[in-house]
Amino acid sequence: MHGKERAMGRPFRHALGVELVLPSNLNTDSLGTFSGETARPADAASTCRNKAEAGMAITGLPLGLASEGSFGPHPAVPLVAVGHEWMTFVDGAQGLAITEQLLCWRTNFSHCLLAPGEDPAAWLQRVGFPTHAVIVRPNGLGAAVAKGLQFLDQLTAAVQWAAAHSNDGSVLLETDMRAHLNPTRMASLRRLAFRLARRIRSRCPACSAPGWGWMDRISGLPCRWCGAPTPLTQFELHGCAACGHRQHHPRRDGMVTADPGQCPDCNP
Repeated sequence: MHGKERAMGRPFRHALGVELVLPSNLNTDSLGTFSGETARPADAASTCRNKAEAGMAITGLPLGLASEGSFGPHPAVPLVAVGHEWMTFVDGAQGLAITEQLLCWRTNFSHCLLAPGEDPAAWLQRVGFPTHAVIVRPNGLGAAVAKGLQFLDQLTAAVQWAAAHSNDGSVLLETDMRAHLNPTRMASLRRLAFRLARRIRSRCPACSAPGWGWMDRISGLPCRWCGAPTPLTQFELHGCAACGHRQHHPRRDGMVTADPGQCPDCNP
């Protein structure tokens, strides 16, 4: 529904020699919307696989591909907004689902509470309007008045209507995070598609199934002073979606001890 094939098609064509086929009449908004009209019934990873399998059911093809994203404050740095993208490739014949994810520090995810008569120009420039669309709501009401706004006259009319119907005359502006209206997000999806295609080409060292790669981080990097474990990553866990084989890998940056400032004992 949101043009993601423009970001995902080339990576899969070049890396795997496959062409994407779009399923007709698949309403992925039924699995949740960013603007809140439809709540997402499952977590992002499960929703991603459900989308892929729904497309397979419609097209009758044995392979499926889908993505899902969420946006909000970084769990460790709450003042910084980040995106979290999932992308899943499903091989129905093999019963295999290969998932890759990307934490996106570059995102325009933002919102602005606009007081009566306030000019939104500075916020609009910061979020990339008009190439990046915005959403307008009356303050205090859940429903969006208008989504996908990319023209100033449409935005002005929507703000005026929302102000007249809000609790206090103020209006909530939000970035529209749907991929076809958000070039920054589309670029992140392209990066993730290349990453997933490379993962599909990577074979498990134990069973040779496709999809070998990163699965999780294991904390416990020892403090440089006292040697106690810290919350920082000590190892990366790589694994196989087919046979469950797992391997511990050192951090990619080569760090083997943590700064004492990150140690709960040395810096309580």
